[in-house]
Amino acid sequence: MNASHFIAEKVAAVDVSGIRRIFDRAATLKNPMDLSIGQPDFDVPAPIKEAAIEAIRAGYSGYTPTRGVPALCDRLCAKLAEEFPDWDPTVMVTCGVSGGLVLSLMACVNPGDEVIYGDPYFVSYKSLTPLLGGRSVIVDLDDGFQPDPDRFAAAITPKTKLIVLNSPSNPTGVVYEADRVRAIAELARKHDLLIVTDEIYDLLCYDGRSPSPADFAPERTLLLRGFGKSYGMTGWRMGFAAGPAEILTSMMKIQQYTFVCAPHMAQRAVLTAMDTDMSATVNAYRAKRNLMVGELEGTFEFVRPSGGFYVFPKAPAKYASGTAFVEAAIKNNVMIIPGGVFSERDTHVRISYAADNEILEKACDVLRSLAG
Repeated sequence: MNASHFIAEKVAAVDVSGIRRIFDRAATLKNPMDLSIGQPDFDVPAPIKEAAIEAIRAGYSGYTPTRGVPALCDRLCAKLAEEFPDWDPTVMVTCGVSGGLVLSLMACVNPGDEVIYGDPYFVSYKSLTPLLGGRSVIVDLDDGFQPDPDRFAAAITPKTKLIVLNSPSNPTGVVYEADRVRAIAELARKHDLLIVTDEIYDLLCYDGRSPSPADFAPERTLLLRGFGKSYGMTGWRMGFAAGPAEILTSMMKIQQYTFVCAPHMAQRAVLTAMDTDMSATVNAYRAKRNLMVGELEGTFEFVRPSGGFYVFPKAPAKYASGTAFVEAAIKNNVMIIPGGVFSERDTHVRISYAADNEILEKACDVLRSLAG
């Protein structure tokens, strides 16, 4: 039997994630210096672990309401009310920000609808939109990896429905400037568009808060946030979405037939997470950011990151592409990701500094020697 006959064309057209290909390569190396993975290198704080264990012992192992545990939804609404006093969104708990992204696009994108996002971009954006019959419209960010409102405006057509923003950014680590976000929000109002804002790294900011479109056009904002990156619980799949009631109701309807609900015990534990001070972790990652900047300055061309745990330097001129530089790094036991995974151009590389400082220093020694 030719099983490929049964694969939908829209799925067959989607390539396997380039990040996963690098992970497969890592499995062939002995003790690689892994600066490829977008996962925190710290453990879930003990009180949060204990809360999850106690939730299991207490029998919180069944389904929750589709929207999420009411106590958690209430806490999330209260948190957003403090941050955005003029906004009263509907909130639901999602299976990570990725789950929220899937639900938001499924709820909003019709065949032929256009979704705008900036290049470089997180890998899911490019693949999910065509899976739902939409068209990805990719707009170059400026040289500082900031969204250029004029470029976004020029990309808007009568078919445009959504703009996707991601700040702090994966892969660049850049935090968008308030004036840029405000201008994009004004575009959404002018052209009757919705902004889907992926803010998974919102707590991991090192030079001030990351502005959100909810600051400027809350009625045009569908906000996606999560707990995986900030609390070390990526595998717990905990996120939430907030936005207009009609859209969230549609997302909940889809969740009923797909994810059903986010993990019950993890939702209970997130209530403890919301009371856990993560400032020491943020300070530690700020120090890692500073370490990486110091290690790479003078050898690599890059934009100083302000959030998340990535830096996105340009590949040295002696290499034909970002992929070529990554291949050289892998041969020297350093795992990084080609920029072409996140961009229409293969000119940069993504380096994660979610690793032990000693590994960061050793890996940077290798990268500098390869660039020389």
